[in-house]
Amino acid sequence: MHHWDVIVIGGGHAGTEAAAAAARCGATTSLLTFDPEQIGAMSCNPAIGGLGKGHLVREVDALDGLIARAADAAAIHYRLLNRSKGPAVQGPRIQADRRRYATAIQSQLAAQSNLSILAGEAVALQLAGGRVAGIVLAGGEQIACSAVVLASGTFLGGRIFRGEERETGGRVGERAATQLGRQLRELGLPISRLKTGTPPRLDGRHIDWARLEEQPSDVEPWRMSPLTHGSRLPQLACAITRTTEQTHTIIRDNLDRSPLFTGAIEAGGPRYCPSIEDKIFRFGDRDGHQIFLEPEGLETHLVYPNGLSTSLPADVQQAVIASIPGLERTTIVTAGYAVEYDHVDPRCLAPTLMTRDLPGLYCAGQINGTTGYEEAAAQGLVAGANAALAVLERAPMILQRDQSYIGVMLDDLTLQGITEPYRMLTARAEYRLHLRADNAPTRLHDTGVAAGIIGKPRDDHEQARRKARSAIAEALSDSRTASELGRRGAPVSQDGARRTAGEWLRFPGVTLDHLGIDLAEHEPELVEELILDARYAPYLERQNAEVESMARSDGTPLPAELRYQAIAGLSNEMVERLDTARPATLGEAARIRGITPAAVTAILLHLRRAA
Repeated sequence: MHHWDVIVIGGGHAGTEAAAAAARCGATTSLLTFDPEQIGAMSCNPAIGGLGKGHLVREVDALDGLIARAADAAAIHYRLLNRSKGPAVQGPRIQADRRRYATAIQSQLAAQSNLSILAGEAVALQLAGGRVAGIVLAGGEQIACSAVVLASGTFLGGRIFRGEERETGGRVGERAATQLGRQLRELGLPISRLKTGTPPRLDGRHIDWARLEEQPSDVEPWRMSPLTHGSRLPQLACAITRTTEQTHTIIRDNLDRSPLFTGAIEAGGPRYCPSIEDKIFRFGDRDGHQIFLEPEGLETHLVYPNGLSTSLPADVQQAVIASIPGLERTTIVTAGYAVEYDHVDPRCLAPTLMTRDLPGLYCAGQINGTTGYEEAAAQGLVAGANAALAVLERAPMILQRDQSYIGVMLDDLTLQGITEPYRMLTARAEYRLHLRADNAPTRLHDTGVAAGIIGKPRDDHEQARRKARSAIAEALSDSRTASELGRRGAPVSQDGARRTAGEWLRFPGVTLDHLGIDLAEHEPELVEELILDARYAPYLERQNAEVESMARSDGTPLPAELRYQAIAGLSNEMVERLDTARPATLGEAARIRGITPAAVTAILLHLRRAA
């Protein structure tokens, strides 16, 4: 019997990143999926990135992941969101050609050493000595391994709903992983149900584009990954329309046919991406909701109406489409639907994404209660890398919340758990000025090198980048007087002060031209990163001091065997939450929802008395 170091189950965004990361670490890895031709498929919207999500994409890329390079290879529309706000909360986002995106992911996997692709269905985990030892396929074949990464997406116990229609499956036309879901429940993993959905796909040839507000691609030649070279694909415009009062009337008149309102679907759905019927029900005072029309590729006429997710019957969906300006004559090619699926309570996971009670089993993506390609990809990279590192008996890769948005997400999931599908938002991060989308390589490259997941092309690029960074920093450290800047037309008061170029850049209206600095030989993105660092320096220094202070006060370790029931002053609810999350440090305990400062003090006093 062949023995793999790591087997990854699932070929979606989490599974592909997990398999590639494990293989890059040096583990012999197998990616198991129902259909290898569907690897890298974009199940929902044809877009990568956005607010908060774009930060995750850049961080996965900085750790040599796949998603950003695949996004660039398939991008037919680039748009930087939140341009009117500061760089820390701007979100890079692309529209992708679905076919080209999947092809790019499959090509990267095919080029990855230590990685094999297997077709089949895992119906059970094999256990030995209380830990994972392999998997069993539907045909009875047994495959031995030292670790499993479960990246099942919406396929674990998946059920599809469209009006009165019901079928098992994690995606339309594809079967669900039912047997494996049953075994996980029998093993005692804390499993619940969640719901997600997708809009109908439209025939773009019959959309009246001329009547709609056009949203062109950005003209600036930015990319998701700095390793992307060459010209862009032809760029397509998106368009914006809105629902109408007629739309809302049609939906209200048919709520009794929506499985969301008949009780057929009991699981909670994503608050930040609700179905259109949920929007109409919850926001009855609105006269319309925006719909973004997103082309699905260069050689297809399909259009994705973002904002129109629904589980209404197909005939009602067609009536809804006909009531929206610009869409009156178009037809639905594939009707929208909702999916209900199994997920684990992420509080049963360690920060490495290994299940605490079942060593060797790692979980990544929607099975952890998240939503979105980007969240899945980030978890996949972390789970795959840590599965490999554990098997190879090397130190784990732990990303902290002051270091990355990935760390913020993992900390939120494993300590707080979820009540709805988790979506990354910039508001979730305390240190947003530092955790910008533009500086992900600066923040994470060394972590990736230590874990062994950075390839030579990425490392060579970063070393060249660091050399240039030093040269730029040196140029910004030279000092200038106010009179020198004044002679170059800078709008500064003549106070006689001498400041470094970096300090002058904090003044409104001061540019590199005013400072007499020419950095044209360097990458514009890198120059902008250091200019932002210079402008934010006082705030970043304050944040760094806060991080260091928190690390000193919150780093007190909590023994794994600590009995919270024995600590005076903790309520039953607090004990339950602490037992579920099992925080490793006092700081982690303090971040659990419902744990008061008084409770943290009680825990600390208990530890001191027991010492």
